[in-house]
Amino acid sequence: MEIDKLTEQVIGLAIEVHRHLGPGLLESAYQECLYYELSKANLKVEREKKLPIAYKEIKLDHGYRIDLLIEDTLVVEIKTVETFTDVHKAQILT
Repeated sequence: MEIDKLTEQVIGLAIEVHRHLGPGLLESAYQECLYYELSKANLKVEREKKLPIAYKEIKLDHGYRIDLLIEDTLVVEIKTVETFTDVHKAQILT
């Protein structure tokens, strides 16, 4: 699937979850419901996918954790905060 079409579909499903649940819940609740919607849409989705971090000549198995990996292509990082800080921006960019 083309990345733009996949992204559009995922954003639409995320909006659907938010419309239904509203604001103020834990990230885990939104993640579970979005996982449900993505699976129902027949998309390949992995939760809490571990991604190694390379440091010099070693590889650390538990460097990062991706909230949702969709179709082995799109990374979704779920945030439930009142205001994005520089730390949140750095997490998303990383």
